[in-house]
Amino acid sequence: MKRIFSFALMLLLAVNAKGQTSTPNVDSLISVLNTQKPTPDEEFTICKQLADFYQNSDADKLMKYARRVLEIAVENKRYNSSIAISYYYIGIAHHTKADLDSASAYYRKALDVALKTEDKQMEISAYVSFSTISVDQGDYAKGLEYLVKALHIAEETDNIGKQVSILSNIGTIYRRFDNDDHALQYFERAKELAGKANLPAGLCAAYFNIGNIYLYKGDMDKALEYELKALDISRSIRHKSYETGSLLTVAQIYNLKEFSEYEKAEEYATEGLQVAEGYEDPQMILQAYGVLADIYYRHGRYAECDAAASKAWEMDTANIVTGKDYVGFIVQSNIFLGNKEKASRYLDLYADLVKKVNDESLHESLTEMEVRYETEKKEIRIASLEKGRQLYVWLGIAGSLLVITLAVGLWQTIRNARKEKLLIATRSVLDGEMRERTRLAQDLHDRLSGNLSAVKIEIGNHAEALQTVRDKLDNCIKDIRNAAHDLMPASLQLGLKTALEDYAAQFPNVRFHFFGQERRMEERIEFVVYCCANELVNNSVKHSGASSIDVQLVQGDDYIALTVEDDGCGFDEKLAVKGMGLKSIRDRVASCSGKMDVVTYQGKGTETTVEIKIKR
Repeated sequence: MKRIFSFALMLLLAVNAKGQTSTPNVDSLISVLNTQKPTPDEEFTICKQLADFYQNSDADKLMKYARRVLEIAVENKRYNSSIAISYYYIGIAHHTKADLDSASAYYRKALDVALKTEDKQMEISAYVSFSTISVDQGDYAKGLEYLVKALHIAEETDNIGKQVSILSNIGTIYRRFDNDDHALQYFERAKELAGKANLPAGLCAAYFNIGNIYLYKGDMDKALEYELKALDISRSIRHKSYETGSLLTVAQIYNLKEFSEYEKAEEYATEGLQVAEGYEDPQMILQAYGVLADIYYRHGRYAECDAAASKAWEMDTANIVTGKDYVGFIVQSNIFLGNKEKASRYLDLYADLVKKVNDESLHESLTEMEVRYETEKKEIRIASLEKGRQLYVWLGIAGSLLVITLAVGLWQTIRNARKEKLLIATRSVLDGEMRERTRLAQDLHDRLSGNLSAVKIEIGNHAEALQTVRDKLDNCIKDIRNAAHDLMPASLQLGLKTALEDYAAQFPNVRFHFFGQERRMEERIEFVVYCCANELVNNSVKHSGASSIDVQLVQGDDYIALTVEDDGCGFDEKLAVKGMGLKSIRDRVASCSGKMDVVTYQGKGTETTVEIKIKR
């Protein structure tokens, strides 16, 4: 039984581009706060140092000192950047405790202050943190969007430390896509930059993730080499998340058949559990128990395997994906221990867990019905009417459920039929537009452009006298070719990525970015996404006064996402003029069963995202 637990961690450190700062004398700083009466400026400086020190090791102390920094900054009304960093540190504390809603709220406060004060480094840190939350919630495309924003700012400000952090996070997302080769490229780039700039935190993250990739590739010697390097650095900089992850990964390596050093495996896993418990990270504690259960099982220590797996199961009974591994350990260890009753019970439990996901709502309604029935039953005095009443109750419930089910089904059918009718009509219009655009483009290019070229040649025989006419014909031919290209670009035949690259290249302030693996899609979808990009860029150029426009295309296995973002004047979507074509774009996207989101604030730019599911 070969189980490998994944520890793909996002790097939340705001890495200093000049290297790791010196470690403060924590005890003496705390002593000053507790025994002396420092001035507000002195207290502010001390608390800020302590918050910075505890950001990777103790969430409670980080919260305590960050809140005090915030209080002093607000009272003095002169530490705008410190208000932002305080909000950010409080967000990290909530994030460490897996309170994502509170973490997101404080990261947003930090970003708002950073935007007002033009604190570019805090902007980067906030976007990286938003990306981490998006990934935790399974929204990888949104996570990439935030990282691209952060990377642009890091490159503009020449912040090597932040570039290292962002490259590592992009590599982590590619690992979530199971694209280890692409991930390895990003981690190697991060490793090189971190090594040249002497950034221990960035180097630790790169070593850790490269080691995990080699573990999955089956190269245990390289995996062990990189993880031990990551472990040494994580201890030196007191980064508890990477220390725990490295300890548990090393434990897994020693636990595999290639090494079979179970004593070392148990030693590293036990230490990993202790570190995780020390800074109260529930996910890493859960992973540690899972690794220990695997070690005990391989070593034939079935009672300890049962205890570790049971502890993990008690901590996370709702997650069937990881839960089946823990329950599997419990079942198999109890078979070897001869506890047939417990093994059988957990086999049934596994089946119940699978069923529970689908039947949870039905189970709740049946339980409620049973309670209601028992209450009625106690009130029935006449025994001869009990069976009849019971029958009528159940028939009434069954009949009511049947009527409700039929009504809901009929309503859903009518609604789907209307939507399908509208969708078919929209698609027919779109297909007609594609055919008409293609025909017009071909006619303009082949017929009219050709005829004008022939006239130009004929006029060339009377060259000097008609030079002005020739120049005008040249302009006409150029305009016709441009019009033909706008109607149906020839580059779209080579793929959506190529077409958008060519289109973006026409504008000096438009940048195009692509993420994922390029695959050809249905012709209609490529046409719709291209038209949306064309319309959105034109809106930004004509209406927003933007100095920079970013066009991003993310292609996954089963979706395509287009984002167009500008730094223009923004607009009120409710008051948007018809000429901006937002309804036209929404109709095009709806024809492919996609969705479109617009985020815009007056004076702060506009971000429009189009996402369409695609068939593999």
